[in-house]
Amino acid sequence: MTTHPTILVTGVNGQVGFELVRTLQGLGRIVALDRAALDLTDLALIRSTVRELKPSVIVNPAAYTAVDTAEADVDAAMRLNGEAPGVLAAEAARCGAVLIHYSTDYVFDGTKSTAYVETDVTNPQNVYGKSKLAGEQAIVESGCTHLILRTSWVYGVRGRNFLLTMLKLGAERPELRVVADQSGAPTWSNTIATSTSHIIAQGLRGNDVEWWRERSGVYHLTAAGETSWHGFAKSILDIAMGDKAPNLVPISTSDYPVPAKRPANSRMSHDKLTETFGLALPNWQDALRLCMADRCA
Repeated sequence: MTTHPTILVTGVNGQVGFELVRTLQGLGRIVALDRAALDLTDLALIRSTVRELKPSVIVNPAAYTAVDTAEADVDAAMRLNGEAPGVLAAEAARCGAVLIHYSTDYVFDGTKSTAYVETDVTNPQNVYGKSKLAGEQAIVESGCTHLILRTSWVYGVRGRNFLLTMLKLGAERPELRVVADQSGAPTWSNTIATSTSHIIAQGLRGNDVEWWRERSGVYHLTAAGETSWHGFAKSILDIAMGDKAPNLVPISTSDYPVPAKRPANSRMSHDKLTETFGLALPNWQDALRLCMADRCA
């Protein structure tokens, strides 16, 4: 690691990328590239960009995230979520960089009765999950030093996400029907970015390549606690609208058919992340209140 490292961040207009550009300030030279500057479907461009910049750390939040659209757009999802991370990983190995990459709860089938841990068998049930797992596997096979951070139910004040959808629909309709039989931990994009920045700060402080190698692997990065989509929606609307919130009707997954199958259980234990990096991740409700306050500000 260099004294003033170059940290390459992809997908900076996305939910997590936008937050990373802010939380990483002060840790080195931040090279923040949006899709116009680095289109990750252009594998040759990935190679040339990394070779030119010679970063110490590559942070890759860019992804194909349209879960239902991916069912019919398999090639695009696989290229962005599977092939591109593999090329980033190969180039990271070539220049001695650390790759930090984000994955998803959707690599699991959701049939486990308790929270998933990093060593549980993966079994994705939709194209998006399969493409993200392909990316994970390509990174591991590259031999690069890496952190794969699986997260879930990501929301924030930008882009398209459940929070913004509920706020929009809540202002338009007197009643909303929301799935209540899927469980997980809503995770604020700022929580993901802040946690990532703390990890990078630890790694750079010692200027020690071996520190990264010893910690290389898969981690779960989600907020503490759990809820259903219905519970998440209720908290959002209670905070935003109070007594004026629309009536919320709990429904089952079968009542809301979509192209991509979702896991019933998206709960993931983040104990390994906490024990390895000393991070105390916030409860999802506390993080939601902070996010809503940030949105109002």
